Amino acid sequence: MRRLFCTGAVAAAAGLSACTVGPNYRRPSAPVPAEYKEAQPQPGWKISQPSDMFNRGAWWSIYDDPVLDGLERRIDISNQNLKAAAAALAQSEQLVAEARSGFFPTTDVNLAAQRERPGGGLPITSLFTDQVTASWTPDFWGLIRREVEANIANAQASAADLASARLSAQGTLAGDYLQLRIADELYRLLTRLSKDYAESLRITKNQYAAGVAAQSDVSQAEALWYSTQAQAVATRLTRAQFEHAIAVLIGVPPADLTIAPTDYYIQIPDVPPGLPSTLLERRPDIAAAERTMALANAEIGVQVAAFYPTISLSLDAGTEAATIAKLFQASSGFWSVGANLVETVFEGGLRHAQLQAAIAVFNQDLANYRQTVLTAFQQVEDELAALRILAAEAKVQDDAVAAAREAVRVFNNQYLAGTVAYTSVVVAEETELADLETALTIRENRLVASASLIQALGGGWYAGELPSPAQVKATAPLNFNPLPPRVPVQGQGPS
Repeated sequence: MRRLFCTGAVAAAAGLSACTVGPNYRRPSAPVPAEYKEAQPQPGWKISQPSDMFNRGAWWSIYDDPVLDGLERRIDISNQNLKAAAAALAQSEQLVAEARSGFFPTTDVNLAAQRERPGGGLPITSLFTDQVTASWTPDFWGLIRREVEANIANAQASAADLASARLSAQGTLAGDYLQLRIADELYRLLTRLSKDYAESLRITKNQYAAGVAAQSDVSQAEALWYSTQAQAVATRLTRAQFEHAIAVLIGVPPADLTIAPTDYYIQIPDVPPGLPSTLLERRPDIAAAERTMALANAEIGVQVAAFYPTISLSLDAGTEAATIAKLFQASSGFWSVGANLVETVFEGGLRHAQLQAAIAVFNQDLANYRQTVLTAFQQVEDELAALRILAAEAKVQDDAVAAAREAVRVFNNQYLAGTVAYTSVVVAEETELADLETALTIRENRLVASASLIQALGGGWYAGELPSPAQVKATAPLNFNPLPPRVPVQGQGPS
């Protein structure tokens, strides 16, 4: 009978592949432009894949900053958002294993021993049982296959979500780090100008002592000197906040991270965007939206399969005897084999409503997918426009800085010659300071825009990094110690 059950199971399985109800998934179209509107090739540019430009997985290396490189590489190790996303991926992999278990029979083994005194003068009796029970619901209509398909798509979407979380953390860290370095540059600028203004104050005081300058000249020189010092102090707050944000991104308390100031000047990189058609394969959030859509498509198949009857097979076999010695005799054996077909004939429209709901979810995910694609192109175009326009602005601003510096030189000479009031010198110096700060702000915006553009292009990621159905692990390791003993973190800055 066991052989009969197995033979029937194999025969049933042989016919499964011919009947999987529900729609087969095909990736829907998405709006893709032929070229980027805001991309105006610069000298030396060529049409290229983003991965040609960015080191795979370490796109921040384009800035050639060892401190940034060290910080970025700590994200995968300690970032708590990434750990949460990784745990979600592990959970989705286990759901695939759970769904796959439906392909196999459920088998129970029951060993029992019972001794009973029934009363009424009847003798004491014993009963020993050795029983095997097996049941199986063949996947005639593809219900289990659709569930596995849905869970594989969900696992792939979780893998894409993990990549999105990683890219987001990397991009945020890069932006914070670049702004921190701009704060260092601003501090150096204000410190240098403060020394220049201190020298102007010294000269003005000497002239006042000699009777050739007014007290108001001294007061104006002092005001400019103190104001510049105050601005220099204020940059420390901005820098400290960026340093604290970076600490959280790499998963350490802010007190445990110190990023030493440096004179390193970060160059603004050229970032060729490549072809728009490649963006669909370069953005993990687009991949996640597409896999979510595939999941919803498989769920439609699950609901369609619910309209078909459920067929199950069962086997119950074993031995039963009053003594252990007789338990293994052939005469003590028993068995039963059965088949069961269940079809729901009335449920008030429940299955139809569930099917229509699944179709509505798919349509919602389809719209979300296309919106994700549109948003991705918008982000790329925004950053391309920012880089192009900021580059033009920087050129004009550099001319403004040069003119302001020349004005300071001329007015200083005229003041020393006694032909203009000191007010003219102060106004020229304030204009120079404002122009220098504006130029530095433009430089900061260009650096941040370059990092945002690389992030918008996917940061070197590509859809081929998603696990294939065969690669989705069915036995991902589990960590049953969610709160390990605390280990003190050694406070140290990046080397």
